[in-house]
Amino acid sequence: MKILGIESSCDETAAAVVVDGQHILSSVVASQVNIHRPYGGVVPELASRKHMEAVIPVVDKAILKSGCQKEELDAVAVTQGPGLVGALLVGFSFAKSFAYAMEKPWVGINHLEAHLNSVFLEPDPPPFPFISLLVSGGHTAIYDVRSHTKAKLMGQTRDDAAGEAFDKVAKMMGLGYPGGEIIDRLSKNGDPEKIQFPRAYLDKDSYDFSFSGIKTAVNRYIQTQANHYQDQIPDIAAAFQEAVIEVLCFKLIHAAKSKAYRHITIVGGAAANSRLRQKVRQEADKNKISVHIPSVSLCGDNAAMVAAAGYHRLLMGETGSMDADVFSRTIIPAC
Repeated sequence: MKILGIESSCDETAAAVVVDGQHILSSVVASQVNIHRPYGGVVPELASRKHMEAVIPVVDKAILKSGCQKEELDAVAVTQGPGLVGALLVGFSFAKSFAYAMEKPWVGINHLEAHLNSVFLEPDPPPFPFISLLVSGGHTAIYDVRSHTKAKLMGQTRDDAAGEAFDKVAKMMGLGYPGGEIIDRLSKNGDPEKIQFPRAYLDKDSYDFSFSGIKTAVNRYIQTQANHYQDQIPDIAAAFQEAVIEVLCFKLIHAAKSKAYRHITIVGGAAANSRLRQKVRQEADKNKISVHIPSVSLCGDNAAMVAAAGYHRLLMGETGSMDADVFSRTIIPAC
């Protein structure tokens, strides 16, 4: 089954063609990072307009690179939410129109479910069930994943997502956007032990997160070092990153041990963080747990994961209706 995936939930316009939810024939992503960088974050209206400009060229390129003709596609899968409503509407409306014109079935996909399925685009996916840490720009959560279409939320952030905390701390230090990539790079030259920032475990038996405290702690430190903090930027970046990652890693391993699961995954844009990948693998090895992380290109928003998730929804007989609409916020339904 050849599925055209379309993604436009935030600031990437993406299209991909995937066979049977596993084999990527093509994946094209048009990023808007350079457009939003001067503003320190994503400007929703600007993102929507850029999606409108990019969606047709991106889809055409994905189909061309796949080696398929439009007529050979079997179905369309498109992100329905959560995300920026205006941005979502561009990809969603295009997908419905394309499917209608081509007389193909289509299905709307939960963006978070797509991230959970991204690991199945790799050669060695985990067996079910497993625990997944989903860390993206606006989401930080732990899921008990039972199948391609069923996952139970175990815990999530109570305030800022980890990715949002990275962006805000980077902005405090005048480092630019996106913050996660910049802090990851700078921290390699810093000492994570030189400055001690708090670890917000909340209740250690809980799987919820809170990152507003660490963000405030960094801000206060910068204020107390107003004339000197710029010389300490690599150390601040490393210490902040380590504080966030220690909590993410602890909760993920704790969740796996509580369920006696032997496989875990990390998905989402922040899963590209090199220290997070390293730390989780270290702790998982100690506990004889297998770690599965998508390639960096599959961590960020992309349409291949949308097509992969769509394949399994279509196998269940699900299809979208023309009166379906996008949604801005939700969680994956519990199994």
